[in-house]
Amino acid sequence: MTSVMDQPVGILTHEPPPAPEWVQAFRAQSRQALTGLPTLRDEAWRYTNLAPITGTNFVLESTSQREMTRADVARLRVPELDAAVLVFVDGRFRPELSDKAADLGAGVTCATLGEAFERHADLVRPHLGAASSEHDDPFTRLNDAMLSAGVFVHVADGIRPSRPIEILSIATRTVEPVAAHPRNLIVVGKGGRVTVLEHYIALDEGGVYLNNAVTELIAGDGAFVEHYLLERESERAFNVSTLAIRQGAQGVVHSHTVLLGGAIVRNNVVPVLAGEGAHCLINGLYVGHGDQHLDNAMRVRHAAARCESRQYYKGIMNGRSRGVFTGRIVVDKGAQKTDAIQTNRNMLLSDDARVNARPQLEIYADDVRCTHGATTGRVDDEAVFYFRSRGLSEPVARAMLVYAFAAEGFDRMELVPVRRLLAREMIDKLPMARGLSIEV
Repeated sequence: MTSVMDQPVGILTHEPPPAPEWVQAFRAQSRQALTGLPTLRDEAWRYTNLAPITGTNFVLESTSQREMTRADVARLRVPELDAAVLVFVDGRFRPELSDKAADLGAGVTCATLGEAFERHADLVRPHLGAASSEHDDPFTRLNDAMLSAGVFVHVADGIRPSRPIEILSIATRTVEPVAAHPRNLIVVGKGGRVTVLEHYIALDEGGVYLNNAVTELIAGDGAFVEHYLLERESERAFNVSTLAIRQGAQGVVHSHTVLLGGAIVRNNVVPVLAGEGAHCLINGLYVGHGDQHLDNAMRVRHAAARCESRQYYKGIMNGRSRGVFTGRIVVDKGAQKTDAIQTNRNMLLSDDARVNARPQLEIYADDVRCTHGATTGRVDDEAVFYFRSRGLSEPVARAMLVYAFAAEGFDRMELVPVRRLLAREMIDKLPMARGLSIEV
């Protein structure tokens, strides 16, 4: 079967599905620019070895298809979350498992990307690539070149959908390793509001596959968008996700990312605050164990005056896992009165766990307030002693402190069902926490 990439340089050899001419031209431009995947010699990837990815012979579509029912999907979704859901299995849209026709109210378009190419080209064409062009990365170009599957959401001016939208990507244990390239485009008009959850989950542990996802989020003047990325891949899987954001004046975007699964995971968040008075919150948690490698790369560009950004990322690493955080604040020359804060805090639960943190500032304006910093440490022994003096066992005391460290990030999330799910996931990830009862 024809592979997605000739190894090791990552050149495409497989054609995506047919599409309108303007989509084909978009693909071709990126295909020509794509010469290979990053190596350790690339500064942006210096801590992440992609050899396990480039050494895998991926296919675009497996010859084996797993039968799934709505009951299967219900077990994998966020419990108690009332949302319209679009389901993809091994990169393919499954309409019989989806509920995209759920009433989101007038002024809301929610369709697959393929449908949008045919029916809503006038809404898609002005925005496709507008945000992702800020992130000139080989994986983004690869996604551009394979552009086909994904979701298009358009919220008209002043409109607020009646409920959130969940994009559920399910991976099964296929015979051949599948590479999927989801592309989501979210456009929110002036004063509009929407909540979108991207949820990546494995049906079976042990599956080897690649999800190379790009989401473009265009927030108009005064819009409010809350975006979640919940990554729960197989522990042998690879996930590269890019969230490219462009915000108008007074626009507000909250990005919440939680990385729990995957063998090698790269999470890119790339906002451009293009309108005066825009605000962006980038909130994230990565939890590693075993041999997991979780890499986070943030680049927040302040391109207009009086904008505010907040980056709060935390890592909890156990076993032989590796965490990476690279956070850069860029302030353009005309972006006076910028207010930007970046913090990265990491907790190591084993002697073999490691984190590489690189907080960075790039400032071309002179009237700004920018702070950045990173810390890495272990569970506070004095705090453990305090809890033990109150009658708790050492494992329970440590578990409570680790959970409290993570919970600060949960508390910034508005979706209560997501917070409850993450509380349960954290307890499952911490062997010493089994039996704890947490109220969210």
